[in-house]
Amino acid sequence: MRVFVLDKNLKPLDPCHPARARELLTKGKACVYRRYPFTIVLQDRTIEDSVIHPHRIKIDPGSKVTGIAVVQEETGRATNALEISHRGQQIKDALESRRSLRRGRRNRKTRYRKPRFLNRTRKAGWLPPSLESRIANIETWVRRIRKLCPVTAISQELVRFDLQQIENPEISGVEYQQGELFGFEVKEYLLTKWGRKCAYCGIENVPFEIEHILAKSKGGSSRVSNLCLSCHSCNQAKGNKPVEEFLKKKPEVLKRVLAQAKAPLKDAAAVNATRWELYRRLYSTGLPVEVGSGGRTKFNRKTRGIEKHHWTDATCVGASTPERLLLKGVKPLIVKAKGHGRRQRCGTDRYGFPIRHAPAQKFFMGFQTGDLVKANVLTGKYAGTYTGRIAIRFKPSFKLTTGGKSFDVHPKYLKTIHRADGYEYAS
Repeated sequence: MRVFVLDKNLKPLDPCHPARARELLTKGKACVYRRYPFTIVLQDRTIEDSVIHPHRIKIDPGSKVTGIAVVQEETGRATNALEISHRGQQIKDALESRRSLRRGRRNRKTRYRKPRFLNRTRKAGWLPPSLESRIANIETWVRRIRKLCPVTAISQELVRFDLQQIENPEISGVEYQQGELFGFEVKEYLLTKWGRKCAYCGIENVPFEIEHILAKSKGGSSRVSNLCLSCHSCNQAKGNKPVEEFLKKKPEVLKRVLAQAKAPLKDAAAVNATRWELYRRLYSTGLPVEVGSGGRTKFNRKTRGIEKHHWTDATCVGASTPERLLLKGVKPLIVKAKGHGRRQRCGTDRYGFPIRHAPAQKFFMGFQTGDLVKANVLTGKYAGTYTGRIAIRFKPSFKLTTGGKSFDVHPKYLKTIHRADGYEYAS
């Protein structure tokens, strides 16, 4: 990727080639400002003495991973790219765990607290924390990129409008659910959900039939969660048998079918629930915000012969996509949201009783949990040079995680190269 460049007053200039950045650093004309994303500061240059070209931030929002690309508008060159992994599911699990502990404690009557019911107000536009974190991650990186690059516009992928509602505003009930192509739409959905394979034998490239996992004669419904794809022979062999009986000799297949049948569409729902709130927040930045449908993104990517990745999808968002995109040599920065630590001061056992208390301070010997450090261990089993994240203890023995392994290291061997900012990085 290109290297972000700031002038001596920390104003953003055009990103430069990595070789040019190395040359400037070697000659002492620049110094490192930030490691992730890599940014340098020129010692003798101001924005008034420089030529600046407009850049556009392009965003492909996702439930689990969001792709962001910075494209120079005049040349069509993708100067920088990121793939941000969200932690929405982790937040949801933590809130559910807290909820169950509080409810269990209240039910045991270890202390009395009157249950709250419908007495809490929420501000307009409130979103659950798991969804709010996704928007906050994107907001954070748009704000950071604007400080490092001369951005003049933003493009966001937005799902298409409800065409049935536009064509017939009074449509409702079963007519709205089924639509004009009811059978075809359900079949296409099942083909995607089951990977165009028979759910029972895994055969491909044969005519498939819609199969009721729990037969209608046994009380099963025609809801999508009770449907799967089956080849003709498996469909006939199963008949109206319970799926547990039909697959009793294939426990792995049974487990997969039951799990996949009940798989929720929460990822699609998360994107659907946050798309307009994300647009409003991007619009509040004061930059012009262009929106494009998923179909437009796919069309741009296909016509330009670009492979599908989160960051390449981002480069193809919107009608502003240049006819020629320069993506050669771009390697995205992989960003994973890790949070800023927990507010919970008291740790509990499985029954909700307190067993430990976290210290109030977050720093020890100049380090904090989440710092990216370079360790130069001189002796012992783990002698060598490492780069990784640390988890501090309030004693001179920190936990260093690098390359999938963890071990203890003394702080005297550590040098901070990037302060903890709530994210983990990999290139």
